[in-house]
Amino acid sequence: MGTETTGDQRAGGRAPALLRPLLPPGAPATAAEIVEHLGLWERAAGLPGGARPRVMLNMVSTADGRATLGGRSGPISGPADRELFHALRAPVDAVLVGAGTIRAERYGRLIPDPARRALRLERGLPEEPLACIVTGSLGLDTDTPLLAEPAARVLLLTPSEAELGPTGARLDYVRAAREGALDLAGALVELAMRHGVESLLCEGGPALAGELLAAGLVDELFLSVSPKLAGGDPPGGPAPRIVSGAELEPAAELELRGVLESDSHLFLRYSVVAPERVSRETMPSSSVAR
Repeated sequence: MGTETTGDQRAGGRAPALLRPLLPPGAPATAAEIVEHLGLWERAAGLPGGARPRVMLNMVSTADGRATLGGRSGPISGPADRELFHALRAPVDAVLVGAGTIRAERYGRLIPDPARRALRLERGLPEEPLACIVTGSLGLDTDTPLLAEPAARVLLLTPSEAELGPTGARLDYVRAAREGALDLAGALVELAMRHGVESLLCEGGPALAGELLAAGLVDELFLSVSPKLAGGDPPGGPAPRIVSGAELEPAAELELRGVLESDSHLFLRYSVVAPERVSRETMPSSSVAR
């Protein structure tokens, strides 16, 4: 959802974008207030027993379903979406993203706003969430802003036994392989057990979103719908939607929990009402983010 930026979205004295509540009435108006109102700072956010973190998926699309324009999500976004994008990062233990999205969006520091870093410290959290990158082959440039950031704590979720070259960021590995591919469920369990991750925000891309949904690993969806109609398909194949890959069987059912609006952008919050969770023994291994 939204686009990655390397600076504070409120720099230059601009006021935070306001989001008008449609459902329920009387909700707060700024992104930071909304995150507080939703109870996302509560530390007991993980699933019962701590088997894996609670997973929130945050995505953006045009009104006709495009997840990118020109290969990036940025042109779809707007000021309120960018505010909410960064506000949702503030209370979580970790942010999960595919290597392809890291490359396309040139991810930088996850919490660029010093005030939000201070707020995390006040709430008993580290200044930065863990940055968790899903990569099959470790095909990442070490000069990517996030990997070059000394304040960043980066975990590479991979089936590979190889190692990335030296980086400015503090780097560690979660190696969870199954039949040569990443075992997503196993990797999330390790995040909870070894790294204390209770709440995890996934920012895509579409292939990673599809893998997580197929495995029954998503609990909530935050979807920004941009008032744009893009049409067409880029050269080389269909334009990605917010979920790509194999068709979900059965389709994931969603339950609407709230709607906000700002300058004709809609912000939808859903619970994912999945059927019985897929067990680690029967679900497919991940093939995303090579």
